[in-house]
Amino acid sequence: MPSKAPPTILLFDSGLGGLTVFREVVKARPDARYIYVADDAAFPYGGIAEAALIERVLAVVGQAIAEHKPDLVVVACNTASTLALAQLRARFTVPFVGTVPAIKPACAASRSKRVAVLGTQATVAREYTKSLIREFAQGCEVALIGSARLATFAEAELHGEPAADAAIAGEIAPCFVDQGGKCTDTVVLACTHYPLLIERLRKLAPWPVDWIDPAPAIARRVAELAGPPASPHQSEPAQIVFTSGRAPSPALKAALAGYGFGEGSSRAN
Repeated sequence: MPSKAPPTILLFDSGLGGLTVFREVVKARPDARYIYVADDAAFPYGGIAEAALIERVLAVVGQAIAEHKPDLVVVACNTASTLALAQLRARFTVPFVGTVPAIKPACAASRSKRVAVLGTQATVAREYTKSLIREFAQGCEVALIGSARLATFAEAELHGEPAADAAIAGEIAPCFVDQGGKCTDTVVLACTHYPLLIERLRKLAPWPVDWIDPAPAIARRVAELAGPPASPHQSEPAQIVFTSGRAPSPALKAALAGYGFGEGSSRAN
């Protein structure tokens, strides 16, 4: 009996934050063929009106589906998932795995019952995020913290242009509350870019907290949908598509090679 062909898995993000999801998904399905679409032509998504952003996500993902014919699509972006996941599932027949703030496990794990959700300004303002808090807070005080610059800092880090410690510390400072003897002990990373900075976040935090990254849970869901690997090794280098068509800088090329991407990039739209 011939062996089952490995699946093609498409990952989509506004930029390179989805690499934090990609590295976990690859562990779950090392044999798959991977296409990563970075919508860098529109990064960051925070300043785009909702209707226009939905239209763009549908168009970019739709074109990628038509070109690469994936067996599964991972929307590795909180903003796109909380806004457009339902429309994507309605329009396309391919299965989708979204990325939403990991509020339920964070609140379940918190000992002080004080949790911060650190995301982009667009994600923390979304009604979807607020509904997760209403449903899963479990008696926790949950603070929504919108960062205007942290995703951009993460992208710059990959390009070999790290932000100053003080700038990053300023973005995360509102997460840390010490009131009435109860300190924040859990921070939800509600943007896939933020785990790219995890070591710096740990270093700059005023006290230790649990940083909740949704990527391992997303990878488990992908494994459930895609089934067990057909072989133990990735069949070919992953391909990355930049919607701007710009070639990556030497520093970014080196970083991408570390994630298992081959040479070059292509234009999506």
